[in-house]
Amino acid sequence: MNLFAKLTESYDNKTNLDRLASRFHALSEIGATPDFGATRVAYSPEDRQAKELLKGWMREAGLRVREDAVGNVFGLLEGSRPELPIVLAGSHIDTVPNGGHFDGVAGVLTALEVAQRWKEQGYAPIRGLEVAAFADEEGSRFHASLTGSHFMMGELDLEAVKHYRDDDGLGFEEVLRADGLDAARAHEAARKPDELHGYVELHIEQGQVLEKQGLPVGIVNGIAGPAWLDMRWTGRASHAGTTPMGMRSDALAGAGEFVAVLDSLPEAFSPTAVATVGKFDVYPNGSNVIPGEVKLVVDVRDIDLGSRDRLIDEIVRVAQEIAARRGLQVSCDVNIKIDPTPMSPLLMACIRQAVEREGLPAFELTSGAGHDAMVIGRRVPTGMIFVRCLEGISHNPAEWASLSDLAVGLRVLDDTLKQLASSP
Repeated sequence: MNLFAKLTESYDNKTNLDRLASRFHALSEIGATPDFGATRVAYSPEDRQAKELLKGWMREAGLRVREDAVGNVFGLLEGSRPELPIVLAGSHIDTVPNGGHFDGVAGVLTALEVAQRWKEQGYAPIRGLEVAAFADEEGSRFHASLTGSHFMMGELDLEAVKHYRDDDGLGFEEVLRADGLDAARAHEAARKPDELHGYVELHIEQGQVLEKQGLPVGIVNGIAGPAWLDMRWTGRASHAGTTPMGMRSDALAGAGEFVAVLDSLPEAFSPTAVATVGKFDVYPNGSNVIPGEVKLVVDVRDIDLGSRDRLIDEIVRVAQEIAARRGLQVSCDVNIKIDPTPMSPLLMACIRQAVEREGLPAFELTSGAGHDAMVIGRRVPTGMIFVRCLEGISHNPAEWASLSDLAVGLRVLDDTLKQLASSP
């Protein structure tokens, strides 16, 4: 698949977006999968290749480029008053396994395009504009997301990630060392919140709200808080042919019952709550062996902190009840737990003005997915721009945003960043 051709085939090109489309295409080829998706798991060789390509584009744009000790990449367009806090914009370029080409990438490439156009047009902002690509946003490497932005905001340190292990059993320091990074300097990634005047993240919606509204862009008013529960179901592995049904301690049967029940739990607590099991490992994974152990991850989210945490308590209670009834053991450990994050009213107002200048209604919506903006937004004024996503499909090779919608998002982002970077 030629992503450049697909992006540009139905776009009238009133504004030259060939460079933006070609960069989407170039990244799509790194970690390309047979399903026409991409796999760029954080700190992998593919992730490294993409970062080096991005840094080259940043230098081409005339930005001052650096990468911190945990793999966050930054490109700075200097402001006329360097003593002032800067404006930050971006997202991430790592993917889930066999993911799409727009999640995260759209935010980084549009922010870079804004900075490069300002440089080419001779526009000199008062405040510096820094383009960011945060490391390990997806959490696919260590099953704990938003790693880079957590380090940048001082919410993670090396001690806090000592327990991180990837699917090959490699620890955080070992993985970073293989990527050419020095985890011992991870503390240097932390930045003071008062260094940042604001953060703006453009992202595909990953939902169908904008599509149903017939709108190319929307204004995010808040981000639901995710919590990940690591569950380990333990029974007894035994022969599938010689162990009577009534004498089994089948970890998979218990975990399977739990997953089936989980589907009905969120609606009892909140209309916006969701719970998902997307990772499921069975041991010893033999066709003629009754499973003795199952490991799974439960992803729980809601925009209301209280209802989300009550749902978590109920999920744990239900798991324990099923395990006890079946003679199994189950452990439930919260791996990550992030509070919901409201967006800054000031930045929402800036985005609203930019949207209205496009002749569009300023439509607000909530993000059910987690983003780096939710980490940064706890300490720095933060805003998000959503771009329409075809059928709401994301984390999938079929993920799609049209170039015409991205063009609207780019103009809204440009306008918003100008408002922020021009304020003394």
